[in-house]
Amino acid sequence: MKYLSSFLFLATLAVSGCATDSAINSADHGQHPQAHHQDEKSTGVCVDAKALPVNLCAETISAAFDSKGMLWIAWVNNDHIYVQSSNDKGLSFTSPVMVNPLAEKIEAKGEYRPKIKLDAKGAIYLTWTMKLEAKKHSGHIRFSRSIDGGLSFSAPVTVNDNLDLISHRFDSMAIGKNGEIFIAWLDARDFEAAKKAGQEFDGSSVYYTWSKDGGVHFYPNKRIAAHVCQCCRLDTAIAPDNTPVVTWRHLFEGGIRDHALVKFNDWNTPGDTHRVGLDNWKIDACPHHGPGLSISATGIYHAVWFSNSPSNQGLFYAYSTDAGQHFSKQLNFGKEGASHPHVLAIGSRVNIVWQEFDGTHNVIKLMKSVDDGKSWSQPELIAQTAQSGDQPFLISDKEQAYLSWKTHEQAYQLKLLDGK
Repeated sequence: MKYLSSFLFLATLAVSGCATDSAINSADHGQHPQAHHQDEKSTGVCVDAKALPVNLCAETISAAFDSKGMLWIAWVNNDHIYVQSSNDKGLSFTSPVMVNPLAEKIEAKGEYRPKIKLDAKGAIYLTWTMKLEAKKHSGHIRFSRSIDGGLSFSAPVTVNDNLDLISHRFDSMAIGKNGEIFIAWLDARDFEAAKKAGQEFDGSSVYYTWSKDGGVHFYPNKRIAAHVCQCCRLDTAIAPDNTPVVTWRHLFEGGIRDHALVKFNDWNTPGDTHRVGLDNWKIDACPHHGPGLSISATGIYHAVWFSNSPSNQGLFYAYSTDAGQHFSKQLNFGKEGASHPHVLAIGSRVNIVWQEFDGTHNVIKLMKSVDDGKSWSQPELIAQTAQSGDQPFLISDKEQAYLSWKTHEQAYQLKLLDGK
């Protein structure tokens, strides 16, 4: 088990990139910096190598609410991760706090991005994939935490205990009811071992670790499944019985790249692998589309994914009422040009968002259910941009659902969806 070293405090500028001397000084002395509005951006700041970091320039932003309704975001600028908070639902943010004092190449594009989660006591946890430039597609899964409300973060540690220059990537994190930290990722150690032994090994593997003491120590890595698609994001969630659930794009017999799911029996024991969709997509290539998963408090599993098989094309949704052992008939809700769906369940209300390109704009669409996914509203357009945009995500303050979305060199958007 690994031990996290002492905390280092590193705070920098205001979100506008125009921090005042007083704001910088208060950050240096460990005081919580003042809020700054996002519309105070400076012209050309995103192309100025000497400019102070600003989330306006980030390609991806990850977001989460804490138990008190405070919004937290994480983003990358010039090989550093920064964290900010907002007490007014994203209208203004505190000054960014640097997480990693030593610069490192961080994957923050497309299906890659840092993850941010909080436990019930307000501790902040971050994971990300560090890119190793010595070998293409190689990387390490990194972790850092804050136990002082985001004023400082622990020195980052690597959680994959295989440190070869191979692929460890597409990390996903979930936080248990008692503060357990679960981290899963795609890992090439089995592929590399088979290669050295002159054996065949298709795809990659899913590995995990977890911590029961708030990230001070992590248990040794264990494998969840072998032969998985090596280029699609995972998703993780916590079941009502406080055990982890993981879903990914699997390599089934015959070169089929459909989706699979595992519910853990306990924190140390992965359960059986179950199939989520029946698309039978046979492809010897990387789809770069991972699944989404949300589990309601009543134990209903809601899954979304992308497929481009001859029979099933577009975006799909299905639900399970028996802990992922079987799924409902899948619903095809996104057609041509649709991609990267995300799902969120709050009680019996379920929301799905995804992105499309209509030939002129990147648009975000929403579909809603109020009966645990049995019936759905017609898709509606909720956001659009003529610029390039990040993938859409859904987050919750436990009562209402919000769209979390970032577009190119434009302000971060947090949009309240229809509530109760």
